[in-house]
Amino acid sequence: MARILLAEDEEALRAFVARALAQDGHVVVATADGAEALDVLTADRDGFDLLLTDIRMPVMDGIALALAAARDRPDLIILLMTGYADQRERASGLDALIHDVIAKPFSLAEIKAAVNEALASKLR
Repeated sequence: MARILLAEDEEALRAFVARALAQDGHVVVATADGAEALDVLTADRDGFDLLLTDIRMPVMDGIALALAAARDRPDLIILLMTGYADQRERASGLDALIHDVIAKPFSLAEIKAAVNEALASKLR
């Protein structure tokens, strides 16, 4: 399936999402913040198919991570997650760079569907 880089500072949610996506056969590399995710992305040689990142995180937020990822890896599909309306508004200016913004809280089925739809869009 796909290689997914996950950036989520909330440990329980990070584990939940990583397990859910692994159940669908994806290889998930989970990181605790944007800076850690950018380090992984920069050092990676195999390539990721998708970046799934929370917007609001310490050290480096998801918007800064998305901008850096889009600059360095223009073919990378980027999905943002947030539970905050103001953060969703911040992401609205990134329509050309990101695939979608997923509202938290989400169900297992919703996150799987959003990821699978984003990955399918690359094939079109």
